[in-house]
Amino acid sequence: MGVLIIVLVVLALAGLVLLAMGLRNVQQYEKGVVFRFGRLLPDIRGPGLRVIRPIGDRMQKVSVQTQVLGIPPQGSITADNVTLTVDAVVYFRVTDPVKALVNVRDYPSAVSQIAQTSLRAVIGRADLDTLLSDRDHINSELKKVMDAPTEEPWGLRIERVEIKDIALPESMMRSMSKQAEAERERRARVIAADGEFQASQRLSDAAATMADTPGALQLRLLQTVVDVSAEKNSTLVMPFPVEMLRFFERQSRETDDDTPARRSVPLPGRAAHPGDHELPEVPAIPGLVVPAAPPVPAAPPVPVAFVPPVPPVEPVGPVVPVLHLSGERVGFGGGRIGAPVAGRAAVARERRDNWPTQPGPDQERDATPAAG
Repeated sequence: MGVLIIVLVVLALAGLVLLAMGLRNVQQYEKGVVFRFGRLLPDIRGPGLRVIRPIGDRMQKVSVQTQVLGIPPQGSITADNVTLTVDAVVYFRVTDPVKALVNVRDYPSAVSQIAQTSLRAVIGRADLDTLLSDRDHINSELKKVMDAPTEEPWGLRIERVEIKDIALPESMMRSMSKQAEAERERRARVIAADGEFQASQRLSDAAATMADTPGALQLRLLQTVVDVSAEKNSTLVMPFPVEMLRFFERQSRETDDDTPARRSVPLPGRAAHPGDHELPEVPAIPGLVVPAAPPVPAAPPVPVAFVPPVPPVEPVGPVVPVLHLSGERVGFGGGRIGAPVAGRAAVARERRDNWPTQPGPDQERDATPAAG
């Protein structure tokens, strides 16, 4: 009796152990695929507590959550021969657990390899401007390329593909920055020109309104003066009407038309004589006003000093003129005084030696002026 009880207890414990070995807990986000002696069972176990045979059955759980897989940076060449590096991210999930386990081994790694090759292929068919400006089109095309080998054969659905970053060379980045700057400058100039055009239209309308009302221009002028004087400036600028300048211009033209052609005028301070040469007549130029010459003041009278008359000196004896022949001096009796190169002292000695003896009183008085 005691032996029977022991056997029953052992059997019960063995049954509990086997039952515990056959229990499997499947989460809500998982699917259970059972293999019995390596053969796939058609029933897929849902979430909850599931029982399988402890001997011969093996359950493998597959997550049906959306998984995120990052694609390593891929260097590629675009259609317009620009070398760049692109990295992306892939969102996918399992739709058929059986295909994901049976048809492909390590499906996350397979999805990563497919994403890398598809990314290179798509970038090679697109140009740089499309990659930078139309990423949505590139993402949809990349998703379409990856769906073909993964959805039907592997039971995977590519939900989304996003290009995270595009790394450009430094030279290309500088060129693009210059292009963007030039485009911004062009837009700024267009906007400024449009503003000038609108302002000119408004100014034209304002000018037409002021032309209809003459007092409006004067009021505007006074308002400008008030605005300038409000800053307490030491200098006040008054605008001069253009109409007044035109009035003076017309008056000058009429004056030039009525004035006869001008002739030559003698110089100031000099009387004109009939024999003087006259200047040619200069034709009048319309619009040119020639100012009249300013009057020349009369010269002040020059004071004249009174000089008493000098009495004439009567020569004593014969006066022999001194002749200059071939640069030589000739004295009394035709004798040579000396060469022209002689000094004044020699000439004076010769004159003293040749001077007549026994001069009179008047001759002694006038000897110095006569010698000179």
